[in-house]
Amino acid sequence: MARVVQGWPVMATPSGPADELASYFLGAFGENNDLLEGVLVELLRDHVYWRRNFHPDDTPPISTAAQFDEGYQQRVANMKRELHRLAAQLKRSVPTFHPRYIGHMTSDLLLPGLIGQLVTTLYNPNNIVDEVAPVTLALEHEVGQQLCRMVGYATNTQAVPCGAGHLTSGGTLANDEALFLARATRFAPLAVRDACEATGAWVEPALRDADDVELLGWPTARALDLVHRVLRRPDLSSAFAAARVEARGLVSFAASHPAAGRCVVVAPASAHYSWAKAMRLLGLGEHQLVLVPTCEGRMEVDGLETTLRELETSRTPVLAVIGVYGTTEFGSFDELHRIAGLRRADRSFWLHVDAAGGGYLPSVFRETDGSLRPREQVSAGFRHFPSERVYRSTAALAEADSVTVDPHKLGYVPYGAGAFLCRDRRAFELAMQQAAYVFTSTGDDEARFRNAARFSLEGSRPGAAAAAVALNHRVLPLDHAHYGQLLSRSVRACESLYDQVPGLRARLEGLASVAVPFEPDCNVVGLAFNPQGNRSLAVANAFTRRLFDALAVRPADQSGGDAAFFGSCTTVPLAHLGTAERARLSKMLGVEFESADASGLFMLRHTLMNPWLLSSPDDSARTWIDAYVSHLEGVVRALRA
Repeated sequence: MARVVQGWPVMATPSGPADELASYFLGAFGENNDLLEGVLVELLRDHVYWRRNFHPDDTPPISTAAQFDEGYQQRVANMKRELHRLAAQLKRSVPTFHPRYIGHMTSDLLLPGLIGQLVTTLYNPNNIVDEVAPVTLALEHEVGQQLCRMVGYATNTQAVPCGAGHLTSGGTLANDEALFLARATRFAPLAVRDACEATGAWVEPALRDADDVELLGWPTARALDLVHRVLRRPDLSSAFAAARVEARGLVSFAASHPAAGRCVVVAPASAHYSWAKAMRLLGLGEHQLVLVPTCEGRMEVDGLETTLRELETSRTPVLAVIGVYGTTEFGSFDELHRIAGLRRADRSFWLHVDAAGGGYLPSVFRETDGSLRPREQVSAGFRHFPSERVYRSTAALAEADSVTVDPHKLGYVPYGAGAFLCRDRRAFELAMQQAAYVFTSTGDDEARFRNAARFSLEGSRPGAAAAAVALNHRVLPLDHAHYGQLLSRSVRACESLYDQVPGLRARLEGLASVAVPFEPDCNVVGLAFNPQGNRSLAVANAFTRRLFDALAVRPADQSGGDAAFFGSCTTVPLAHLGTAERARLSKMLGVEFESADASGLFMLRHTLMNPWLLSSPDDSARTWIDAYVSHLEGVVRALRA
């Protein structure tokens, strides 16, 4: 039988083999509290021992007598009071660790990364230079190589291209860096030509006759080959540095090269809002972000091809095309293999994949030796995953010029830990910075790429984040037998919820309709509702908002209050949908999309990350997913009563 702890049912440990992931999480009820506490105390004592034995003959600056001073004691009391106040305030946090939380892309944390980050913070390394972070800088490099191999990049330093990656504070910064490097690479041939004209040293004859639009259309590999040669020529490198857009500024550069000022970035309408911010940040202008409509939550690749053809006709240079591997709203994967195919068909653009959401899913597709598993092997154990489209999109990650991954999402590490990966590390040469008080020349060409602070957009960066990600990867390598097992559970939980929708729809017949407007590709399911007989999208949205009110966490709640489950929501702007897509959704939901009040479709959004969602909340055979669907049905019935 189940026992109850603070209102939550806790099952007695069943007989039989232990869950293979059970030792890696603190648990919804703190089941591994003794493990966490024991290891933390052990490592804290080890850290204090290290302090005490660093020049032990020195006189301690804090005397023993001072600790008994009345003022000292009062200050300690004040500090404890504030810490206890903080602890009390934190009880109003969202219980993301529990299977009852199925909202945003966050869940219970893997213990290796959690403990690694907490312990490393005691040492406070700054991942900017070896002088202050000799250990965690090496760990960050290790993590970058592991993530590159996971998405299919070559990491042999003798190979060209050779991939490289580093950590960021999150996916937004990684996307910013992608656009920064895309612009630097695409504009580089123009700056090289200016440098050649200024010095009379023509490193590439083709530069003489090509116009600006042609140079802006050079493939990434050709542009980086050119840059690599120029940077190693003393007669050109200084002139090239002075001619670059990063030195002259976008206004001056565009005045000399008007085509550069007309460059656009093409992205799906489902792209994260960080792309509009990146366009503003780099001075490219949000109006130069061209959005392609979506179909079933994914970029319309036919629409992309039409857009590219129109841009070619108008001689508008395309700086980059953005593909998404796991949209924020629905976890949808763009057809990256088709987008890459468009580039192979005599087109040129920097291809970036925003995989902040789904970036760790490729581990499910990887053998322990890093090779790509056959689809039939990947699909074993799933009912739907992966579709042929998802499988081919995953394989196509290796063709992208750069990829954003967020370890603090499907990597199950604390915030903030994003990552930026580049297929050809030579692009980082265009972002290298020098600071005499931080970076010194070692003569080691490889060292430039091992120290990411030389070229990352961020300066000071927490080494604790690198330790957290590295520890997770060491305990659970990025292949199907390790990390892939954890992510497979997430996908299977998604399949379970998705498969229960038809039954829920049948049981709610005569009360309300329920639909999954966008077929899930990984671990996110969106649900839309419409009261029976209604044709107004505004009314349908209002009804779904009332459902969400029963799942939302409010700041005034203590430990979640009385809510049974916690979810999230999203609104899909109708402007992001093509005509055919609007018609499809209108028919599916039985509502009119053309009315004046129909600005967007409001939906419940579920991210199914918790590893225990397919376990039972009580002594019955039902799972947490079953319990949620039953709860949702009850809420709908109550609203329609």
